[in-house]
Amino acid sequence: MNNVDKVNVARLLCFYGDDFTGSTDALEALAASGVETVLFLAPPPAELLAERFPGARCFGIAGVSRSITPEAMERELGPQLERLNSYGAAVVHYKICSTFDSSPQTGSIGKVLELGRRLFPGQRYIPLLAGVPLLKRYTVFGHHFAGAGGEGTYRLDRHPTMSRHPITPMSESDLRQHLALQTNLPVGLMDLTALDGAPEAVRERLEERANGSDDAILFDVLDEPRLETAGRLIWEEALRGGGGLFAIGSSGIEYALTAHWRAEGLIPREPVQWEAPGSVDRLLVVSGSCSPVTELQLQKALSQGYEGIKVPVQDWLGADKALRSKQELLERAVRLIRQGRSVILYTASGPQDPAIGKLREAFRHHGMENADSGRFIGTELGRLTKAILAQTDLTRILIAGGDTSGYVTRELGIYAMSCLSAIVPGGPLCRCYSEERRMNGLELSLKGGQVGGGDYFELVRQGGRR
Repeated sequence: MNNVDKVNVARLLCFYGDDFTGSTDALEALAASGVETVLFLAPPPAELLAERFPGARCFGIAGVSRSITPEAMERELGPQLERLNSYGAAVVHYKICSTFDSSPQTGSIGKVLELGRRLFPGQRYIPLLAGVPLLKRYTVFGHHFAGAGGEGTYRLDRHPTMSRHPITPMSESDLRQHLALQTNLPVGLMDLTALDGAPEAVRERLEERANGSDDAILFDVLDEPRLETAGRLIWEEALRGGGGLFAIGSSGIEYALTAHWRAEGLIPREPVQWEAPGSVDRLLVVSGSCSPVTELQLQKALSQGYEGIKVPVQDWLGADKALRSKQELLERAVRLIRQGRSVILYTASGPQDPAIGKLREAFRHHGMENADSGRFIGTELGRLTKAILAQTDLTRILIAGGDTSGYVTRELGIYAMSCLSAIVPGGPLCRCYSEERRMNGLELSLKGGQVGGGDYFELVRQGGRR
């Protein structure tokens, strides 16, 4: 028995998140069901799990693979997935965004599918699941739909944000067709009709597909009953193979499995009753998001008295201006916070901000690709955030933007997070763990571009829940 086996963690599930906001989404889904879960920034040593998180039954690793190339995935993600499989979990989940963000060049889910087939050769197929009814994400006959705040629900290729995403715009709602641009591996479908009926009949339909030539099977999700059915089928497949089943999907994987685990008595039947964390007098918001939802939240917070500071990223590209610009921004933010103000540092006011086009042109001028620019902005914002925290007594911060969240969090000097409280679905408040006294216990909310209503920033400051 190796050291990992002795730890008695992750017997149910472990996951790798393709970005940080998606990782906390999966963390929330498990924690809300009473499953002790911890999210790490790097694969944890067995001794760390045993000593500091002895009760954890699931854990995750927050990554940034949504913003990297297939070549980088081959180098970085492959070893991570192999390491995850060594922990002995029943299910190894590669966590993707619930809007299926990906392209052949960036964050390729098709590449992950190929890695999974190579690294987990013993399983019959790889389950694919993206729908999360709680988050207004639905898959119907293979086509994916997503809510857009209070504006309704749209097919992905007509979604007001995802169809115009700056890095991975969605021009196809049929997820199998979308994947066909990223991999040649065939993907089958368990559609709505196949998921309906008696368990034995549903299982027979899956068996027909699982014994065919498909390397993966996509599960439709329209409502909670079908989500639970998908969870039962995925769990049965994991038990069939003796554990280590590799799956790809959104936090719908966690919601599906926990629904089945509750039915089987593997976890508590009642959801967690979160204790309100209370309010703080000031909040620091760091936003690299340019989604319409974040734009609305920014405008609402400014009307509520938050102080907005637009980050002059272009000035940071030239050595002659960078140092002075960063120092001036740091001093201004610290001064306002010490005066009792909540502060928002933002790179764009919304998707129509002219600064976005100018910044892209500036990055191209400096020979930087999309992935490089996201890493540059996030890393610099992370260093700035850490400097602000070092000079203030803030206890709670919010980071907006999937890619931004990953790079900022990596700069803070923390090694893990746990779920402190739910704010809105997909946007929990987390507690940070760090060897640095200043960062240990820091409360952190990581918000994807599509998460939350207009008052989300203030909800986080108040520690409240809609």
